[in-house]
Formats: sequence, C-alpha cells, structure tokens
Amino acid sequence: MSFRLLKGSRQPLRMMKDCLQFLIEPAKKIKFRLKETRKKVKNEKKGALTESQLFVMELSRELNRICQQESSEKPVRVYSDPHVEKRDWKTHLLSMLEHGGECDMSPYKRSILDWTRVQRNTHPHGVWPGEAVLMILDDLEMQWKRRNLSHLQSAVELLIGVVLGEHLNKELIPRLWLVQKQKSQRIDCTGYVPHSVWNWICDAAVEVSFDPETAHPAMLLSEDGKRLRCTPEQMNVAFSQRRFDAWCCCLGLDSFSSGRHYWELEVGERDWRIGVAAESALCKGYRALNTQSGYYTLRLERGSDLKALTVPNTPLPQRLIPHRVGVYLDYEEGQLSFYDTQKRAHLYTYNERFTEKLYPLFGTVEMMHEMLIRPADLREPCLCKGPCLFG
Repeated sequence: MSFRLLKGSRQPLRMMKDCLQFLIEPAKKIKFRLKETRKKVKNEKKGALTESQLFVMELSRELNRICQQESSEKPVRVYSDPHVEKRDWKTHLLSMLEHGGECDMSPYKRSILDWTRVQRNTHPHGVWPGEAVLMILDDLEMQWKRRNLSHLQSAVELLIGVVLGEHLNKELIPRLWLVQKQKSQRIDCTGYVPHSVWNWICDAAVEVSFDPETAHPAMLLSEDGKRLRCTPEQMNVAFSQRRFDAWCCCLGLDSFSSGRHYWELEVGERDWRIGVAAESALCKGYRALNTQSGYYTLRLERGSDLKALTVPNTPLPQRLIPHRVGVYLDYEEGQLSFYDTQKRAHLYTYNERFTEKLYPLFGTVEMMHEMLIRPADLREPCLCKGPCLFG
C-alpha cells in the first residue's frame, strides 16, 4: 500500500512541506471536523467525505500556487490573508464535485479531483478513520500548536491511508504508515513520530550491553557493560577472534535473528558509529565497515559529517545530528531505523533482507565523552492514550 499524496507528480516532496505551511485554517479545522462527526459516525458507522475532499483539493490549489510562484521566482507570502483568496473557493469546489466540472484546473487539481471522485463513488457513505488515527491527529495538532511541527503532511497522509486501506485494521494504519514512509524516504522521513507509534516502538525495548571480548584494546568499558570511551594507549587484553584490532569498535553481547528490538544511546559530540553487524562480518583490519561488508551503521565524523555507511556513503543533513539516538530493528520487515529520541524525529532507515544473526555495533574514538547505553526500563511507554500531557 502506498501513501504518496500526488501520484505521478514530478515535484519533490519538499515542495509539499512548503505548501502545507499555507494550510493553516484547514489544518486547524481538520480535527474539529473529525470530532464533530465522531458521535454521528459511531452511531451510523459512516462519515461524510466532502470535507476531507475539500481539504485535499485546497492542498492541491495551494501546491499549484506555490509551483507557479517558484517558476516565476516570486517570493512566497507566508502571512497572506487566506480568506480573501478562498472566499468563493469552497462553493466552487462543491460545485465541481456535484456537477463534474473541470474548468480552471491545473494538472495537480485534476489529478486529485479525479482521485476524490473515485473515492466518493467507492465510499458513498464515507469512511470511519478509527480511534488510533483520531488520537494521532490530536497529537499532531498539539505538536503543531507548540511549533514542534512546521506542517501537517503526516495528518494528510494518514487520512489518505485510511481511505486507501479500507480493508485493513484501522488500529494498524499508523504503524503501517511509518513502515511504508521509511521505505519510500530513507532520510528524515518525518520530523515527529506520533506518540502512539513511538510507544509501539518502545514496546520493543531490550537490554543491550557491550561485549568486552570484542572491544578494541584502546576501548575502556565500565563493569556493567553500559559505558565506554577511548583511551590514549592500548591495554593488554586476551586474544579473541572476534575482537576488533583496527577500528575502535565493539559488539553487543546478544544477537538478534527475529522480532522487533529497540535500544537507545547517548553519544559524543564529534565521533561515533552505531548500528548492527552481521554475524559473518569480519572485524580484523581496516576494511570499510559498510553494507558491502555486513555492517549497517550511522556514522558521525569530525562533529559535522553525519552519514549512513552505504556503498557509496549516504550523507545526512547536519541539522539532523543527534545527541541521543534510538536504534530500532524490525528483522522480519527488513528495517533498521535510527531516531533522534529527544525530538522523536526520524534520521535514517536501512531497508534490507536480513538472513543471519545481527549484533549491535558501537564505536567511538572520543576520550572525553562516554558512549552510554540507556537502560531499557527508562523507555517505558507513556500511559497517555492520546497526545502526551507531560511531553
């Protein structure tokens, strides 16, 4: 199932983010509209699609306007009065829906209008979004009001996902939305993971510890196996075939070959690498620790160079550099994802086909800042059913 909003559009998704900043009024109304019909839907098991169609078509109109401004190199007015331009727009759209008019339509309007017609014919009595989606819309609205979100693209995607995934369990749609979004956009796919989805990720929290038998001789580990840092000189350690002898790295004690697993780390300011290593990956010598050699990692160098060690490397924007990183492995789904846990923001996702045991991997050459594995019980899911009241 795909949640792409404008199928066939050649405009980048970043353009969508700019566009959504203009939809302040529809964004404010979206939760109110859903709540307004909530009691009616519970009784009648249906909800009108007209308001949702209007919202999506207004989105199309704003996107078209921004594209025209981009092509003419005119500045975008963020604080223009929307009421003047939209005075008769709702009436016009309703007329187009009722009578099938196709006048004054850009390719974007035409594409989305065709889609809404199909959905209206397919769902003449409307679609109930489900409790899980409604709670996430509450959450997104709260974050938007707090200015933690600059747009409501996720809300639009979820609503479209509800329509396209009518045969699915509505409670699963938010999770499927994140999985599919991480497949289609590996880097920075969402600036905020909704509260209930984040709780679902944290449900997979496991205890992870450093394995002293694999640690490079210059790495100093704490007795509880939760802290490490680099030292100026190598120490006398017992020989181990699994010990790193070139890169300052070490593995985790336990491996994973199925299921979902999540762990969290506090990292240094200038140099670190975290991720997983395949059981067959070699640890001797200065070979590249990338996907070709069985390593799936995120790497920070010189305090400003953040990248995923693919072949070739995949650079990440400097603004994404985190101080606390969450690592989430879904073995069956073939996804290894990294998050900035303080912002609950997505950083990067590997989409692979895992076939062997995977060990957590850690590395750093920093001597002043420790790498710390946070205990699993610190990541207990919040008990708030909707938006977190304490976050």
